[in-house]
Amino acid sequence: MTKRSVQIKLENGLEARPVALLVQEASKYDSTIYIHSGDKRVNAKSIMGMMSLSLSNGDELEVSAEGFDEKAAVEGIEDFLSSQRA
Repeated sequence: MTKRSVQIKLENGLEARPVALLVQEASKYDSTIYIHSGDKRVNAKSIMGMMSLSLSNGDELEVSAEGFDEKAAVEGIEDFLSSQRA
């Protein structure tokens, strides 16, 4: 399992469009990917789960992945959340 703490650097946080793009990014990987925020843990490939977190710019979270491409998955999610490209 690979884990990494990430700070969200998306100007408007994780609203509907950025969440959809994040789910698309997560779906590129075969690994199981979770986003941990506070006491919540959601599947990064679930739009409804990700929307339930209501994450904002500057929030800290943890990304974890398990599978043969777990390192690439965590790096891809981190790049997305910290790149301001959404």
